[in-house]
Amino acid sequence: MDVKIRRAEPSDARAIKEIYECENAYKETLQLPHPSLALWEKRTSNLPDNVYVYVALLDGVIVGALGFEVCTNPRRRHVGSFGMGVKDNVQGKGVGSALLAAIIDLSDKWLNLRRLELTVFVDNERGINLYQKFGFEIEGESKDYAFRFGEYVNVYHMARIAKNI
Repeated sequence: MDVKIRRAEPSDARAIKEIYECENAYKETLQLPHPSLALWEKRTSNLPDNVYVYVALLDGVIVGALGFEVCTNPRRRHVGSFGMGVKDNVQGKGVGSALLAAIIDLSDKWLNLRRLELTVFVDNERGINLYQKFGFEIEGESKDYAFRFGEYVNVYHMARIAKNI
């Protein structure tokens, strides 16, 4: 399948909301179930200069989204962090890889970032494997980081250091 990546537009809010309505998307992120359209309309409108939102399309349908933020602190301007979600019915079809490749290209070739970082739940094997495929390494673990399905869960802190900068 050919995944297309593009910058998100405010008109994509409903499609992005539908991604985060999927159980795996809110289970593996810090989103809450049953997101409102107003929330995603706000998140896709009037983005600050240091925030980027990308969507992934399969056959013209938005099936994945990635939000990326470049740190504004002067001592951490070389760092970006992100979170993403992919619709349950297309997981394993290269959507996450395409989104991640796009943001790494932006980071390395256009924004001159040295470090990309993220948190991932320790039981999200698919996510961990994807990040490791792109050169991310586990740097540490936080216990009881978030509350999910009635219990506290741990996360790994992962980062990728650009080699070409």
